[in-house]
Amino acid sequence: MLYLITFIFGSIWGSFSNVCIHRIPENISVVTGRSHCPTCKAQIKWHNNIPIFSYVLLKAKCRDCSAKIDSRYFIVELTSAINFTVIFYFFGISLTTLLFFILSICFVIIFFIDLKHFIIPNELTYPLMIIGLLKSFDPNLNTSLFPNLVNSLIGGLFGYVIIWLIISIYKKLRNKEGMGLGDAKLLSAIGFWFGWASIPFIIFFSSVIALLSVVPDIIKNKKNLSSQIPFGPHIIIGCLMFLVFNEQIKLYLN
Repeated sequence: MLYLITFIFGSIWGSFSNVCIHRIPENISVVTGRSHCPTCKAQIKWHNNIPIFSYVLLKAKCRDCSAKIDSRYFIVELTSAINFTVIFYFFGISLTTLLFFILSICFVIIFFIDLKHFIIPNELTYPLMIIGLLKSFDPNLNTSLFPNLVNSLIGGLFGYVIIWLIISIYKKLRNKEGMGLGDAKLLSAIGFWFGWASIPFIIFFSSVIALLSVVPDIIKNKKNLSSQIPFGPHIIIGCLMFLVFNEQIKLYLN
């Protein structure tokens, strides 16, 4: 029953994430105004806005105008529900679970906003930095995952500076922007959460994933090495890979 409640709770936050993904890039408030169909502008009634189930029952179409509903809405709600359930499975009822709930929702929102708009909103990275730092004051948190205060501070600084240096060097060599400061702020936030030691691995993982994702398009001449790609999603995937292989990495280093 607890897992079912967690799944439903996650899907509800996934629905809110969809609101943020749609509204934040447009500078629209995420807490006021009813949801509406982007095609016919009709307000969506509550029984047509049930996370996950409404998408399936409506067969991915607006009830009023039959316009196709973007699959992103379903993917975000289902991903958030699964994320919450997996987090609860591993950490149970704890502060660690709450922290990972917050992180997972922010990651989902950033992932899809950057994927479409090539921006990482300060409204998400700044709070993540603050939370990442504040949690370091709690000595009872999982020390195998979360760093102490000094480690957290160094991680936040290291995460920002390393991306800033990459941007500066690339601009000097190529006379154009290679990455955005949003990527630096996101990596800084991750540094605050997981310490300076996480940064090299996340950069390595994210760079490899980004390269692999763009190779097919380069082969097909759809993109070249100078083409703009959203790097935020790759940083997030790199962070998840670091968390999954955290214990193996520590064993290797020791």
